[in-house]
Amino acid sequence: MHYALSLRTFFYSHYFHLGLRFAAGLIGVTLIALPLSDMNTAMTVCIGALCTALMDMPSPLRHKFNEMLASVLLCTGVTLIISLCGPYPWLLMPMMVAVSFFACMMVVYGKKSMPLQLAALFIMTMSMEHTMTVRQALSHTALFLLGSVAYLGYAMALAWLLRHRIKQQVLAEALFELAAYIDIKADFYDTRFNLTEQFNRLVRHQSLLADRQQASRDLILRSHQNRKDAIVVQIHVCMLDLYELVLSTHTDYAQLRTHLADSPVLKALHDLAYKAARDIESVGYAVARKQASTQAIDYSAELAAVESHIEQLQQQVAAGAPVHEALAVLRAQHNKLRAIIRAIGDLHVASQKEYEGTPFWVDADMQPFLSQQQYELQLMLSHLRRDSPVFRFALRVALAISSGLAVAEWLPYAAHSYWIVLTIVIILKPSFAMTKQRRSDRIIGTIIGCVITALVLKFAHYTPVIVGVLILATVATPTFLYVRYRYAAIAVSVMILLQMHLIAPGNTDLVMERLVDTFIGAAVATLFSFVLPNWEFQSLPRLVRQVLEANLRYMESSFELLQGKCRNDFRYRIDRKRLMDSLAALSAAMVRMLDEPASKQRAAEDINLFVVQNYLLVAHVAALRAILRRHVKDIPAGPVNALLEHSHVQVCKPLARALAPHGGGAPAAPDAPAPEQQGEAVAWPGWPLVQRRIRLLQADAEKIIVHSEAIGRNVSAV
Repeated sequence: MHYALSLRTFFYSHYFHLGLRFAAGLIGVTLIALPLSDMNTAMTVCIGALCTALMDMPSPLRHKFNEMLASVLLCTGVTLIISLCGPYPWLLMPMMVAVSFFACMMVVYGKKSMPLQLAALFIMTMSMEHTMTVRQALSHTALFLLGSVAYLGYAMALAWLLRHRIKQQVLAEALFELAAYIDIKADFYDTRFNLTEQFNRLVRHQSLLADRQQASRDLILRSHQNRKDAIVVQIHVCMLDLYELVLSTHTDYAQLRTHLADSPVLKALHDLAYKAARDIESVGYAVARKQASTQAIDYSAELAAVESHIEQLQQQVAAGAPVHEALAVLRAQHNKLRAIIRAIGDLHVASQKEYEGTPFWVDADMQPFLSQQQYELQLMLSHLRRDSPVFRFALRVALAISSGLAVAEWLPYAAHSYWIVLTIVIILKPSFAMTKQRRSDRIIGTIIGCVITALVLKFAHYTPVIVGVLILATVATPTFLYVRYRYAAIAVSVMILLQMHLIAPGNTDLVMERLVDTFIGAAVATLFSFVLPNWEFQSLPRLVRQVLEANLRYMESSFELLQGKCRNDFRYRIDRKRLMDSLAALSAAMVRMLDEPASKQRAAEDINLFVVQNYLLVAHVAALRAILRRHVKDIPAGPVNALLEHSHVQVCKPLARALAPHGGGAPAAPDAPAPEQQGEAVAWPGWPLVQRRIRLLQADAEKIIVHSEAIGRNVSAV
C-alpha cells in the first residue's frame, strides 16, 4: 500500500498538504472575489486559480515559478482565443482542434508538462460553452488572469515559507519507498514466495524508487545553504549509501533455500530485513513530522540466531559435509545485513545533528544528478513528423475531441458538450496502457461520485452541509491525483457537480446527464486509442540500447573505482543513477506493454530477463565494493587489481558487442589471458569472495548480450 494511504502517515505527506494548499487557495480566491462581484464572476476567477493550481507540485522554487507562470500565460491565451471564437462555430471547431494538438505536443517536454497540457485542455473545454462579444471575452480573460496570478502569488509565497518542510516531506517519501523495496527483498527468504515472481516485483518497484529518489535530489541538492538544509542533505546521502548496501545483498537465494529450507535461519534473515524496513520507516516518519529519530528496534535475537547457524554450518564443514557454498552465502548475508543495520543507525544519527557545513562532495557540480528544465521550441518542432509518438498522440487527441463535439450535437438533451470533451482529455493518454487504466478509474470514479452527489442533494438540503462536502472534495481531488486516481475521480465529480448545483440549483437531471456524457466520452476515447497508436514494442530497441550504453559507462566507472583509480565515487554515482533511470524506463515500458493487446506484445520474457541481468550487474558491483571495504586490512592490491582488470575486459566486451551495429554482429575479440590463478596462494580472507563475485559478474554480463539479441529478433519479427 502507498505510504500516503496509511492513516499514520497520510496527514504528514506532501500529498495531503498539497490538497490543503490547493483547497485553501481556490476557496480563498473565490471568497475574496464573491463579495466584490456576482457568482459567475467569482467562478471565472476561481477557474483561473484552478488552472494554475494544477501546476502546484513540489519543485525547486525557480522551476516552480517557471512552471506556474507558463500555466498562467498559456491558459490565459487559450481562454482568450476560445472566448473570441465562441460566437463563430465554423471557427471554434478548428481552433479547438489546433489548441488540442498544440497542448498535446507539449508532452515532448516530459512528465512535468502533463499537468500543463491538462490545464490548457481543461480551460479550452470550459471556455467553449460561452458565447461572448469581444468586450465580454476580454473581460472574461482578464478575470481568469486575475485568478491565475492571485494563485501564483499565493503558491509561491507558501512554497518559499515552507521550502524546508517540502524537502522533508519529499525525502520522507523516498525513505518510505526504500523501506517498501526492502520489504520485497525480505520475502526472498520466505519459501512461500516464488523467486522469479519476487524478483519481477523488485525490478518493477525499482522504477518507482528511482523516481522518488530523483524528486528528493531535485529539491535537496539544488539549494542547501542553512543548517536545517544540511540535515536533510545528510539524511539524503546516508539514504543513497544505504541503498547501495541493500543492492549488494542480492545473493544465490535458490541455494540458500535448498540448503536451509528446514532451518529457522531463513526466518531470522527475513525478520532482520523486515525489521530493517520498519527501522527506515521510523526515520521517514520522524522526518515527515520534523523530528529527530532514534533507533528503537532491537536486532540482537535475529543476529544471534544467524550467528548460531553459521557456527553449526562450520562444524558440518569440519565434519566433511558439502555445505561450503551455503556457509559462504550465509556468512556474506550476515555481514551485509550487519552493515545495513549500521547504515540505518547512521541514518538516525544524521537526523539528530545540525551540521555547520553542507555534508556533501565539496565543490562538486550537482547538475548531472538533477533533472533539467528545458522548454525549447526546437524540440517540439523536431517531433512534427509522422513517426514521432508525440505527434501521433497529438493528432489522436485532436481527432477524438472533434468526434466528441460532433457526437454531442446529436444528443437528445441539452448536453454540456464540455463534459464529453473533458472526459476524452482526461482518459486519452500517450500510451494504450495508460488510457486503459485511466478509463477504468474515470468511469468507476464518476459513477461513485455521481451516487454520492445524488445522496447529498437528496438528503442534505442545508447549504452549509453542501458547501462542507464541496470543500472536502476540493481537498481530496489534488491529494489523490498522483496517489490513487480513482479516488481523485470520485472527488472531482462531487466537486464539479456540487459547484454546478450551487450556481444553477434545480436541475434534477444534472447527475444522469453527467453519467451519460462520461460514458460517451469514454467510448470515444477508447475508440481513438486505436487510431495512430504508438505500441510500446516500437520503442524497445531504443530503450534497450540506452540501457546497454548506460551499463557500459557504469562498468567503466565501477572498475576504475574498485581499482582505486578515482579520487572519489562521484562519477560512479552519476553513472549508477543513469543506469537505474534507463532500467526504470525499460521496465515501465514493459509493464505498459503487458496491458496492450496480446498481438502487440513482443519479447516480454526476454525484456524481463534483460532487465534482471542488468540489475544483477549493479548488485555484483555493490557487493564487490562492500567486500573490499569489509576486508580492507592487508588487501593484496596487486593480485586484486589484476583480477579486476581482467574482469573489466571480460565484462565490457559483451556489452560493447551488444552495442555494435546490426545487433551484435561485430566479431568478438579474443579473450584476454586470465591472471594467474592464486586463490590458495593469496592469504587474504576477502580473496575467495572477490573471485566468486567476479565469476558471477562475468556470467551475467554474457547473458545480457543473449537477451538483447533475442529482443531484437522478436521486435523485428512480423
